[in-house]
Amino acid sequence: MGCCTGRCSLICLCALQLLSALERQIFDFLGFQWAPILGNFLHIIVVILGLFGTIQYRPRYIVVYTVWTALWVTWNVFIICFYLEVGGLSKDTDLMTFNISVHRSWWREHGPGCVRRVLPPSAHMVDDYTYISVTGCILDFQYLEVIHSAIQILLSLIGFVYACYVISIFMEEEDTCRNK
Repeated sequence: MGCCTGRCSLICLCALQLLSALERQIFDFLGFQWAPILGNFLHIIVVILGLFGTIQYRPRYIVVYTVWTALWVTWNVFIICFYLEVGGLSKDTDLMTFNISVHRSWWREHGPGCVRRVLPPSAHMVDDYTYISVTGCILDFQYLEVIHSAIQILLSLIGFVYACYVISIFMEEEDTCRNK
């Protein structure tokens, strides 16, 4: 059997998801954001599993990938709500670092156009981030994080649709092989 369009599309989409997740993982490591690092790690593992299932005609692996994409969309909606401070969420909490450290998004100080200046400490300043002044950003860091999550949601939704299609194709092929 040749490469069907749904299967090839899912393979390409999984590869694109891997690249996107690896890029996101790098910047989350730079910001010491442990919750997103853990989520990205799991996402990378499941996308590799989905990619393997698609290449090797293993529908069960693709089912795992499909369930994960729904969870991944939910996680990224939470990330968007977190950075846009929807409800009682605040981007200034240590939630993303599991309250281990006071690190924040790497984009906070290194976004496009941002000029970072270290201010001399005063007696009443306690944490490291009060010594840093960031000005001139073209796009605020929370919007960059929202864009990253929106891209993840888009890729996951498309992946969900293609995965469902590929699963149905694999199941049809199994049924026709059994009936012969």
